[in-house]
Amino acid sequence: MTKRSRPTPGRSRLAVRDLFSEAVAGILQRPARSALTALGTVLGVGALIAVLGLTGTAASQIDARFNLLTATEVVVTDVAPRNAAAPETAFPKDADARITRLNGVNAAGVYWTVRLGPDEAVRAAPVGTANSIDARTQVIAASPGIWSATDARFVQGRAFDSFHDRQQQAVAVIGEATARRLGITTLRTHPAVFIGGTSFTVIGILKDVERKPELLLSITVPRSVAERTWGTLDDEGARMLITTRLGAAGQIAQEAAVALRPERPEYFKVTPPPDPRSLRGTVGDDLSQLFLLLAGVCLIVGAAGIANTTLVAVMERTGEIGLRRALGARGVHITLQFLAESTALGLVGGLVGTSIGTVVVVSVAAARQWTPVVDPATLALAPALGLAAGLLAGLYPAWRASRIPPVEALRR
Repeated sequence: MTKRSRPTPGRSRLAVRDLFSEAVAGILQRPARSALTALGTVLGVGALIAVLGLTGTAASQIDARFNLLTATEVVVTDVAPRNAAAPETAFPKDADARITRLNGVNAAGVYWTVRLGPDEAVRAAPVGTANSIDARTQVIAASPGIWSATDARFVQGRAFDSFHDRQQQAVAVIGEATARRLGITTLRTHPAVFIGGTSFTVIGILKDVERKPELLLSITVPRSVAERTWGTLDDEGARMLITTRLGAAGQIAQEAAVALRPERPEYFKVTPPPDPRSLRGTVGDDLSQLFLLLAGVCLIVGAAGIANTTLVAVMERTGEIGLRRALGARGVHITLQFLAESTALGLVGGLVGTSIGTVVVVSVAAARQWTPVVDPATLALAPALGLAAGLLAGLYPAWRASRIPPVEALRR
């Protein structure tokens, strides 16, 4: 006949159900303190969910942005040998028309930075008067197609066109910031800018561009006028910006050089758009690493808050600990009790933080009219992360509570 095992006399036992009830009672005894204690974990886990969700949501938007901009842009650079006898660009006069005739091209424009002399300052009035800016202001020569290629929008006036270019009219388009620096507020008075001793009538003030943002801080003049006035190019040479329909950039990159100069295609270096997948991955990884670091800091701060509050609770409940020890509770029981309380606080903080983080992701996506993206595995693991933070935070206070002698605890 098998004998049933009996508990060892004088040894107390703590059931899991009793441990759970004691932990709940300890948390509900001071609900306000428990809520504030769990706040750090709530913020840490909530930040983690929000960061991962917003990063995933933004990745799809980055993908779309790259497809619309980067993946539809081809740049052609003039690399022809140049000397004093032939300083002009290798791009033909009708370069815009040649490229736009290719199937899949939306717009194309040639541009380069004008090389100014040391005494050729840019002013809104003749030399010797006020309202001038220094020679570091960029002057860009461009063909009329540049405005369609960059999707330029104007706050006042208009862009120069093929008529201005053919007639070599001294007109200019300036960015809104440059106009403010020059003191130009309206085009009704037909203001002019002076580049060295040459005046250019301002016919348009740029508000924004989708591509080539340097145009917003520059003075842009027709290509023919720049060639007549300054002649030579800068060290970087001329470039052509080509915008294409989605999916046509690779084909246009192969055809552009031949379309521009069939007899000398080697005069041009064509740069196709980068792979959007690798570029998107790089940006997404950088964002994830940065924001995950911030979320980790929040979680550490939350764990420190739980540890500090649990330690204070141990000091305040010394009498209770002494009474439990006097009634037979062992040190391991005291340790488990405080560990259960801190772990429960961490779990509650993790659950609340997960909910708040999910709401943040959905709200931001709805406000921006995006599609929210949240990994289900992240939602499942986030509460466990809060539980682990609470468990680790309670280790030292629980050990400290178990080391208090019963007699000393009762004296307090």
